Amino acid sequence: MVGSYLSQKLRNRRRKIDLIDRKLLSLLNQRLHIALEIGKIKKQMGTKIYDPKREKEVLERLRLRLRSRNKGLLKEKDLDKIFRTIISVCRGVQKVVNSEVPL
Repeated sequence: MVGSYLSQKLRNRRRKIDLIDRKLLSLLNQRLHIALEIGKIKKQMGTKIYDPKREKEVLERLRLRLRSRNKGLLKEKDLDKIFRTIISVCRGVQKVVNSEVPL
Protein backbone atom coordinates (compact mmCIF):
# COMPACT_ATOMS: atom_id res chain seq x y z
CA MET A 1 0.00 0.00 0.00
CA VAL A 2 2.76 2.45 0.95
CA GLY A 3 4.69 1.55 -2.23
CA SER A 4 1.62 2.27 -4.36
CA TYR A 5 1.06 5.59 -2.61
CA LEU A 6 4.69 6.61 -3.11
CA SER A 7 4.62 5.53 -6.76
CA GLN A 8 1.56 7.70 -7.34
CA LYS A 9 3.18 10.60 -5.51
CA LEU A 10 6.30 10.22 -7.68
CA ARG A 11 4.20 10.18 -10.88
CA ASN A 12 2.37 13.32 -9.76
CA ARG A 13 5.61 15.18 -9.07
CA ARG A 14 7.03 14.11 -12.41
CA ARG A 15 3.90 15.37 -14.17
CA LYS A 16 4.42 18.72 -12.48
CA ILE A 17 8.02 18.80 -13.69
CA ASP A 18 6.87 17.90 -17.21
CA LEU A 19 4.44 20.84 -17.14
CA ILE A 20 7.14 23.21 -15.92
CA ASP A 21 9.50 21.91 -18.63
CA ARG A 22 6.87 22.66 -21.31
CA LYS A 23 6.49 26.19 -19.94
CA LEU A 24 10.25 26.69 -19.83
CA LEU A 25 10.57 25.48 -23.41
CA SER A 26 7.89 27.91 -24.55
CA LEU A 27 9.55 30.81 -22.71
CA LEU A 28 12.97 29.92 -24.11
CA ASN A 29 11.58 29.89 -27.64
CA GLN A 30 9.94 33.27 -27.03
CA ARG A 31 13.27 34.62 -25.80
CA LEU A 32 15.04 33.25 -28.89
CA HIS A 33 12.53 34.89 -31.23
CA ILE A 34 13.08 38.22 -29.52
CA ALA A 35 16.86 37.70 -29.65
CA LEU A 36 16.51 37.05 -33.38
CA GLU A 37 14.65 40.35 -33.79
CA ILE A 38 17.36 42.10 -31.78
CA GLY A 39 19.98 40.53 -34.04
CA LYS A 40 18.23 41.97 -37.10
CA ILE A 41 18.12 45.40 -35.49
CA LYS A 42 21.81 45.17 -34.57
CA LYS A 43 22.60 44.28 -38.19
CA GLN A 44 20.71 47.33 -39.45
CA MET A 45 22.53 49.50 -36.91
CA GLY A 46 25.90 47.98 -37.72
CA THR A 47 26.30 46.98 -34.07
CA LYS A 48 28.31 43.98 -32.92
CA ILE A 49 26.40 40.97 -31.62
CA TYR A 50 28.48 40.49 -28.50
CA ASP A 51 27.74 43.19 -25.95
CA PRO A 52 29.55 42.28 -22.72
CA LYS A 53 28.14 45.32 -20.94
CA ARG A 54 24.56 44.25 -21.65
CA GLU A 55 25.25 40.65 -20.67
CA LYS A 56 26.79 41.83 -17.41
CA GLU A 57 23.72 44.01 -16.74
CA VAL A 58 21.38 41.06 -17.35
CA LEU A 59 23.31 38.79 -15.00
CA GLU A 60 23.59 41.46 -12.31
CA ARG A 61 19.85 42.17 -12.49
CA LEU A 62 19.09 38.47 -12.13
CA ARG A 63 21.54 38.07 -9.24
CA LEU A 64 19.98 41.02 -7.46
CA ARG A 65 16.52 39.55 -7.91
CA LEU A 66 17.76 36.19 -6.68
CA ARG A 67 19.22 37.77 -3.54
CA SER A 68 16.24 39.97 -2.76
CA ARG A 69 13.21 37.90 -3.72
CA ASN A 70 14.24 34.32 -4.19
CA LYS A 71 12.93 31.98 -1.53
CA GLY A 72 13.92 28.87 -3.43
CA LEU A 73 16.86 26.55 -3.78
CA LEU A 74 18.58 28.18 -6.75
CA LYS A 75 22.12 29.29 -5.97
CA GLU A 76 23.81 32.25 -7.64
CA LYS A 77 26.48 30.08 -9.30
CA ASP A 78 23.75 27.89 -10.81
CA LEU A 79 21.78 30.93 -11.94
CA ASP A 80 24.93 32.18 -13.68
CA LYS A 81 25.51 28.84 -15.44
CA ILE A 82 21.92 28.65 -16.64
CA PHE A 83 21.70 32.22 -17.91
CA ARG A 84 25.17 32.28 -19.45
CA THR A 85 24.06 29.28 -21.51
CA ILE A 86 20.77 30.93 -22.46
CA ILE A 87 22.55 34.14 -23.44
CA SER A 88 25.10 32.18 -25.47
CA VAL A 89 22.36 30.36 -27.39
CA CYS A 90 20.58 33.66 -28.06
CA ARG A 91 23.84 35.20 -29.24
CA GLY A 92 24.25 32.24 -31.60
CA VAL A 93 20.86 32.98 -33.17
CA GLN A 94 21.90 36.59 -33.65
CA LYS A 95 25.18 35.54 -35.28
CA VAL A 96 23.32 33.41 -37.81
CA VAL A 97 21.07 36.32 -38.74
CA ASN A 98 24.12 38.56 -39.10
CA SER A 99 25.95 35.97 -41.23
CA GLU A 100 28.80 35.76 -38.75
CA VAL A 101 28.42 31.99 -38.88
CA PRO A 102 27.17 29.77 -41.70
CA LEU A 103 23.64 28.44 -41.62
